[in-house]
Amino acid sequence: MLFKEEVEQKLIHEIIDIRTEHSEAKLYTYIMNNSPEIDSSRKRPTIIICPGGGYEFTSDREAEPIAIRMNAMGFNACVLRYSVRPATFPTALLELSMAVALIRKNAEQWNVDVNKVIVAGFSAGGHLAASLGVFWHRSFLSESLGISNEEIKPNGILLSYPVISSGTYAHKGSFIALLGENYDTLLHDVSLEKQVSTDTPPTFLWHTYTDNAVPVENSFLFASALLNNKVPLEMHIYPKGVHGLSLGTEETKGKDNELTLQPEVSNWIEMAGLWVKGL
Repeated sequence: MLFKEEVEQKLIHEIIDIRTEHSEAKLYTYIMNNSPEIDSSRKRPTIIICPGGGYEFTSDREAEPIAIRMNAMGFNACVLRYSVRPATFPTALLELSMAVALIRKNAEQWNVDVNKVIVAGFSAGGHLAASLGVFWHRSFLSESLGISNEEIKPNGILLSYPVISSGTYAHKGSFIALLGENYDTLLHDVSLEKQVSTDTPPTFLWHTYTDNAVPVENSFLFASALLNNKVPLEMHIYPKGVHGLSLGTEETKGKDNELTLQPEVSNWIEMAGLWVKGL
C-alpha cells in the first residue's frame, strides 16, 4: 500500500430498540455526520418516518427509500418500525413519542436542529404521525412515559395520503387493527380531525384525488380543522394516482404493480423539503 487515508464515517446507521412497558419497536437511524471540510457545526432537521401498512405491517416501500431521499436534501432521517396488530392504541403512539424524545436527547451528538424535529407518515403511518401532532400535549402520554410533553412535541407533521377520519371516509381496516376490542369505545377519539387544536404543529399534506383506499376527504378534513384552529399548513392534491404511491418512482414501485409508478407525484418530496427548511 503506497498510502493510507483516514475515512471519516459520514452516516450513523444504527438499529435502536424503542421499548415501552408492553412493546418493543425498532428505530433505524440515517444520521448524517458533519464534515469538518464543509461545516462541522451544522444542525440538521430530523425526520422520523412512519411507514404505512394499515396498522397490520410497516411497508418497506415507505421506509428506507424515503430516508435516503431525506438525507439527499441534507436532513437526518429515522425509520420507526412501530408495533402493529395485535398491539392496539396507544402502543405505537407511545413508541413514536419515545422516538421523538430520543432524538432530542441525542441532539448534540447527532447534530439535530431541535426546532425541526418532524414526524412523517404514510397512510396508517400518517394516522400515527398525526396522532402525535394532536395528542402530544395530553397527559396520558407524558404520564405513561415519565417524560415531559415538550420532549415529545414534534415541530411539524408531514402526511402522505394519511388515514385521518373514522367517520364516513374511514379506512375501516386501519381502525379495526388499531383498536381491537376497543373499537366501539375509542373510535370517535381517534378520528383525528376532531382532535386538532391550536397546539397542533404546522402540517404538510399530499394526497391523490382518485385514491380509492383512503379517500382524499381524509386530508381535506384534517386541513379544514387546521384552518379552523389557525394552524399553518401546505397541501397538494394530485388529480390521479392509486393509494400508496410512496415516491411514485421506479425505486418504490410495488412488485408487479405498475400503478404505483407515477412520476407525476414524485415532486412532493422536494416541496416537503422546502416546507421543512421554511419552518
